Formats: sequence, structure tokens, C-alpha cells
Amino acid sequence: MIPTSFNYTKASSLSDALSALNDDSKILAGGHSLIPALKLRLNETDTLIDISKLSELQGISMDGNDLLIGAGATHAEIASSETVKQHAPLFAMVAAQIGDIQVRNKGTIGGSIAHADPAADWPAALLACEASVEVQSSAGSRSIAASDFFIGIFTTSLQSDEIITGIRVASQAGRMCTYQKFAQPASRFALVGCAVCASGSRDGLSNVRVAFTGVSDTPYRDTSVEAAIEGKGVNQETKDAAANAIDKSIYVMSDHFASEKYRSHLAGVMLGRALEAL
Repeated sequence: MIPTSFNYTKASSLSDALSALNDDSKILAGGHSLIPALKLRLNETDTLIDISKLSELQGISMDGNDLLIGAGATHAEIASSETVKQHAPLFAMVAAQIGDIQVRNKGTIGGSIAHADPAADWPAALLACEASVEVQSSAGSRSIAASDFFIGIFTTSLQSDEIITGIRVASQAGRMCTYQKFAQPASRFALVGCAVCASGSRDGLSNVRVAFTGVSDTPYRDTSVEAAIEGKGVNQETKDAAANAIDKSIYVMSDHFASEKYRSHLAGVMLGRALEAL
């Protein structure tokens, strides 16, 4: 439980952090993902760049019709934000279910999605709300759709010279959204998590978005389920049809927490609970 030796630098600005960034450095935000990985020597670095106090990465605000959440915003700040509750209620719901109070008070949304743990909660929310990830490098900025951001286990499309600066999502005000997960009791990570967002009413759902986390090595939207639900009311027939429509081609993880068969079963159960909770 002792990491390898490394240098530590506390960035005074985003540009300062970017100038210090190299292929062998790591970014420290909340540290709840990175520090354990370093202590277990699952990850190594020559320089740890602390960005936890950068004001440029803080804040939750509206930019036109878009909600912009700074990458340095903690889970607790997101869960308690009235702006988030109004314009992205799913985000507030997900944030409130992450870890325990210590994790929520220190962990950040940017750090979590950069780590890309396959059992993390945030990816399902970003995918179901069709959010984008705002990133910055010394060469400029770009926006990455959530559907293009998560590409594998602990792997994203973030480049080694880029830092996540924020999450952008079109206002979800008026949409019905929920997140249901079966949590690992100790870590509170999702053995299976299901996020659902829809317009309309329980009598007829439209513009349905369904995303899973914890099932596969990469979080994903299930368009087969979305098609099975679209235009339908929330009833047992719809829930059964949705469960039967779950994409069988997706690779399902199996580990010491849950077998492939158990996770596949849980996906249907959590999907049913999510539809009932809308």
C-alpha cells in the first residue's frame, strides 16, 4: 500500500497545469480514484499535478439552454445544487448515490469520468442525457460527446495533453429521469446501474434514452431497449418487452462480485425498476 516515488506540484492555474502535463504525469482532483490506484501500484507517475483548488474548474451555471458543470465540482455540490435539480435532475440523483459522504465531499465529476471505472455511476447519466465532455490542451479546446468519450475499461478518448474542464448538458427540465443501481455493499459502486430519461408521460414515453453501467467493461446506451419502449406506456407489458430487448451482443463482465449470468439478470431487474420509478 505504498506508491512509487513521484514529484508533486500544485498548479496555480489551468495553463500552469497544462504546461506541467506530460505522458508520465497524472492529474489529482479529488483523489478518490487515483490515490488508491497509486498505493496499490496499479498506476504509477513521475509527477502528480494537483488541480483541486483551481477556480477555473469550479462552478455550476447555465450557458444559454445548457447546464455547465465544472470538472472540479464535487459529487456533493452537484447533488445539492438547485440548478442541477432543475435542469439535470438525473445528475443530482446520481451524485447523491455515489460512495459515502466522504467520497461525495471530496470526489469530483471530472476525476471520476477521467478514471472511467466500468462500475462508476456518472457514465450512465452522461450517456442518458447525451452530455458532452469539455477538455482543454495547450493547443486549444474541444468537446467530446459522452458516446465517444468512454471507449474501454479505464480508458477514454482523452489525450495525454488534455485536462477535463467541464461537463455540458442541454437542459433536461420537464423530462422524466431516474437512476437505479444494485450497489456493491462496501464500495457502493454499481454491480449494475441503469439510467433512463424520457419525455411525455407514463401513458406514453417519447425520446427515450437508456444507459447501463457496471454491466460491461464500457458503459453504453442500449438503443434496442429504447426502441422497445418508445411510444409505450409504463406497464408490465412494456417492462417485459424492454427486458427482452436488452442487447444480447454486449460483452457482460464476470468477476468475484457477480457472474455474467447474474449481471445479465440484474440489468433486466434494474431496467424494470427504472421504468417503474419514472
